[in-house]
Amino acid sequence: MRALKEISSLVLLVCCGLTCHLSAQNQSPCCKSIEKSACVQALPVYADVNQPIEARVEDALARMTLEEKVALCHAQSKFSSTGVPRLGIPEVWHSDGPHGVREEIEWDSWSPAGWTNDSITAFPALTCLAATFNPRLSMAYGISVGEEARYRKKNVLLGPGVNIYRTPFNGRNFEYLGEDPFLASRMVVPYIKGVQSNGVATCVKHFALNNQEEDRMHIDVEVSDRALHEIYLPAFKAAVQQGGAWSIMGSYNKYKGQHGCHNEWLLKRILKEEWGFDGAVVSDWGGTHDTKEAALNGLDIEMGTYTNGLSTGRAFAYDDYYLANPFLQLLKSGEIPVSVVDDKARRVLRLIFRTSLAPNRPLGRTVCEDHSRVARQIATEGMVLLKNDQSILPLSVKAGQRIAVIGENAVRSLTKGGGSSELKPKYEVAPLVAMKAAFGAKNILFSYGYSSGRPLYDKVEKAPYDADSLLQAAVKTASQADVIVLVGGLNKNNSQDCEGGDRTEFGLPFGQEALIPALAALNKPLVVVLMSGNAVAMPWLKDAGAVLQAWYTGSEAGNALVDILTGAVNPSGKLPFTFPKRLEDNAAHSFGALSYPGDNVKQQYMEDILVGYRWHDTKRIAPQFPFGFGLSYTSFELGQVTASAPSYQAEDVIRLTLTLSNTGQRDGAEVVQVYASQRKPSVSRPVKELKAFQKVFLKAGERKTVTLDLKASDLAFYDEAAKAWKLENDTYTLQVGTSSNPSKNKVDVTINAASK
Repeated sequence: MRALKEISSLVLLVCCGLTCHLSAQNQSPCCKSIEKSACVQALPVYADVNQPIEARVEDALARMTLEEKVALCHAQSKFSSTGVPRLGIPEVWHSDGPHGVREEIEWDSWSPAGWTNDSITAFPALTCLAATFNPRLSMAYGISVGEEARYRKKNVLLGPGVNIYRTPFNGRNFEYLGEDPFLASRMVVPYIKGVQSNGVATCVKHFALNNQEEDRMHIDVEVSDRALHEIYLPAFKAAVQQGGAWSIMGSYNKYKGQHGCHNEWLLKRILKEEWGFDGAVVSDWGGTHDTKEAALNGLDIEMGTYTNGLSTGRAFAYDDYYLANPFLQLLKSGEIPVSVVDDKARRVLRLIFRTSLAPNRPLGRTVCEDHSRVARQIATEGMVLLKNDQSILPLSVKAGQRIAVIGENAVRSLTKGGGSSELKPKYEVAPLVAMKAAFGAKNILFSYGYSSGRPLYDKVEKAPYDADSLLQAAVKTASQADVIVLVGGLNKNNSQDCEGGDRTEFGLPFGQEALIPALAALNKPLVVVLMSGNAVAMPWLKDAGAVLQAWYTGSEAGNALVDILTGAVNPSGKLPFTFPKRLEDNAAHSFGALSYPGDNVKQQYMEDILVGYRWHDTKRIAPQFPFGFGLSYTSFELGQVTASAPSYQAEDVIRLTLTLSNTGQRDGAEVVQVYASQRKPSVSRPVKELKAFQKVFLKAGERKTVTLDLKASDLAFYDEAAKAWKLENDTYTLQVGTSSNPSKNKVDVTINAASK
């Protein structure tokens, strides 16, 4: 049905019905009376793809009724909003899916539509993408997922998410790009460009301060202007000004007493006025609460609102949405000027002309070899080797030796659950399946070890397993093997990595913290693989010979894991957020309940700008694993860094140069990271902040010269009094290393004649 609607809309754009709209409000079709050639010659400006978009927008707007303009501003179904059928302008189709295009949903409910042709490639979660520290891969990711969205005839892909990792309890951290605003900014821009190269809009979310799921619908976030601009807004700003994002999604939470989906400060003043955003603001589903605020404070398309119309027996009362009939009545009464709806309609029309009605729009493709290759490469480059005592990894299994694979996550689908990012993959290679293929089925033993709640039955004992019997069965299985690989971590159930609620414990769930020491007691090589989107407590760290952070990696999860375990791919991932030793070592949690999760009404970001490694370094709290950390199967050596000049002015580019050598026996990649600090700032500043990075691939024994550029203006801080960025005349230390850990490889530069 949707395909017929799309075809009909396109036919209207090239057929003679358009000629009718050259006159007043004639809505009668005239295809029978006018030749096609005459129709094409008479195409109005808005239908002519050779005309500039702004000319098309203004022409279409001039032909629309007030009712048609309002109709553009709210949903017509669960995942679509209307176009202008009379003018042949098609509807807008949205889809969840920062990690892949979501399955089709029924018109009026969250239930699956039951299509048989909506399976897709499941790409790794964005935490894994961030861990690659590779913007080129981010572009490939965006192109690939954009092709799949285009193939499914979507206009808007709801993602990527760039909310900052503030607490390891946030249920949606796996959807985001880590704790550092510079890393998130560098990674989000190519993703956006890749998706939008397919004529599909990204909808960057959730703008802004949606950094937890607990009380997300109403919590009022109190944060300093400095932390807002230095930590929580940069990735959104980069998405708009560098990535050219065509739409932005508002957030559920409040800021300064107003909900994020109609927030005067965030949407109107910052996004549209200060940053010059020309796209459409889309509400999060059910995130709209007031007609006047929504109309006047920057919301353009209202989605997912539940209204009182439900009580009348109608499934979804779309005409009762805040930006539907209530908005129309205020416009007709003159209480809200027509210029307000004109601005919204312009933005929605611009979105449509950039997507559905764009010239030379690609056709898209889905579940193809190229997409599988990209998914697998992102997964392998993103996995982070955290520990590798005695070089247990890569696995070297001799003939006749056996591997015990323990853990529910070795067989569980980790593309299911998690909320709106749940996927329906065409295929998903489980770790156990991939390990049997790699090592031979007869050499692989398996036991669950733990269960996340689903009933498991012991066929030998003819009784259900409980936590103790699962542990004992795993120990028995592992005792018969030469190497143990525990595939555990979290999952996408409630209170795990899941939308709608936060985690409730920092440790590994389901008895894994007892399971790991029990397996270690067998005195066999033990590899712990963590599939999760969050940091976890590691009281068992001393018991594991190797630890691999493997994230949620989608369709190619098992194959990518085997690539790393066998050494077919040398791990090169780096942590995009800090792993604290204790929960109270995390900045947000260190200040108590009012800082996280708040008092149910408001919360205060008491750590201010000291998020993640900024907190650990400044307060000298040793982390379990630092931001930017990740081991390799080879070794690297950094030469002494030098700067292109001793002093710079605000508009200058600082160029750093050093050599990087692969001193080991395997090809591999290292991420060179630059952290900056100011010697005598007039305000408190973190000990250091990431300002540049580059991923460098080297063959065994190879040496390369690496150059890293950063703008002198990137060393500025946000001056709350002046409400502007300020770069002070001072000496700045640029530290170069392979994580946020302190490094002696540094150079000092001086900023002179600094300007705002």
